[in-house]
Amino acid sequence: MFVYVKNKDDKPLMPCHPAKARILLKKGKAKVVDRTPFTIRLLYQADNNIQDVNLGVDAGSKYIGLSATTEKKELFKAEVELRQDIPKLLESRKSLRRSRRSRKLRYRPARFDNRGKKGWIAPSIQHKIDCHITIIKKVSNILPIKNIIVETAEFDVQKLKNPNIRGKEYQNGASAGFYNVKSAVLHRDNYKCQICGEKQAKLEVHHIRFRSQDGSNSMDNLVVLCSECHSKVHSGELTFDKKPKSFKHPTHMNIMRKKLIKQLQKDFNNVFETFGYLTKYNRENLGIEKSHVNDAFIISHNPDAERLDVEYLYRKVRRHNRSIHKNKPSKGGLRKRNQSAYIVNGFRRFDKVMYKNIVCFITGKRSSGYFQLKTFDGTVISQGVNSKKLKLLEPVKGWLIDRRTAIPPRPKEVEVSLP
Repeated sequence: MFVYVKNKDDKPLMPCHPAKARILLKKGKAKVVDRTPFTIRLLYQADNNIQDVNLGVDAGSKYIGLSATTEKKELFKAEVELRQDIPKLLESRKSLRRSRRSRKLRYRPARFDNRGKKGWIAPSIQHKIDCHITIIKKVSNILPIKNIIVETAEFDVQKLKNPNIRGKEYQNGASAGFYNVKSAVLHRDNYKCQICGEKQAKLEVHHIRFRSQDGSNSMDNLVVLCSECHSKVHSGELTFDKKPKSFKHPTHMNIMRKKLIKQLQKDFNNVFETFGYLTKYNRENLGIEKSHVNDAFIISHNPDAERLDVEYLYRKVRRHNRSIHKNKPSKGGLRKRNQSAYIVNGFRRFDKVMYKNIVCFITGKRSSGYFQLKTFDGTVISQGVNSKKLKLLEPVKGWLIDRRTAIPPRPKEVEVSLP
């Protein structure tokens, strides 16, 4: 475990042992600037003796792996979990705005066609790119990073769906030759219900993964059911066990990879790109099991470095509830505002607090001063605790951060030539 150090000018230095940091704090030569990861700032002018530190980044659509290493030691490693709820929230916002517009602004001219789309990407994907850049900047603020090496991946989604695809087949989708997707699904399922086998009944197309659960309109997520079975599936009387393959994350990575590298090269010096097959080859030669942080360690190009025994966990959380009013009006038709006070008795949602010697997070707050508490892994500590019994450890900064002890894998004694 290391304590991360900044100089008097807030520039990162090499980390130190906790015992040395304790002495500096006791003598008044440093002050604490962050609790997780524990970081101090020196109060005197120190020599800027730094080593070459490589940051390996295992980029992803759901998780990010990070590992900062020198030739001898691993200085930092973390796993980052990204948000996946943005499309659902945008859909909810869209319906609420449409409702308000039809009720209050029906004489106002439409504005949905007057915005340019050049270079536009979906907000959910832009958010993931922004999170990669933010977390890399956070690491660069506590360690003197010289090189940033990012693993990106390019997926052939059509090859994943059909391993035998070739030539002109790439130009013809699954619904080629049909008027629409519905007619293609009916033909594929032989015009019969896939539960009861009925052909003469009214046939409907059912989403296996519901649209409310981020299901798509692709043929892989559609199946033919008769109207009776269809209504029973939605009411819960019947279950349809078939699970569609999701290609959302490979598609996101295909969109992200070039934009991420381009943005990083604009913000940082010495940014390099590597690829998954190289990481896999070197990881298997070292005998290290696959994980996001282990991949990031391989990507950092210092295979002989001593592994760190502490791993940090980051989770991106929502900052605000942007719904203006509650959906259901109160008695008398009054629409109450949906947002409560941001700060209640000095606490905000997702603040890290101490309760009965347990480190947890405020996941729900009430104006009465009673809060819901959960640990990082989602374990409920209490549904209602008085704020007087809580001690604030860290205010929320858009991320939940935790630390856990990691058992470093033992690499095999082999020489590996890194590209």
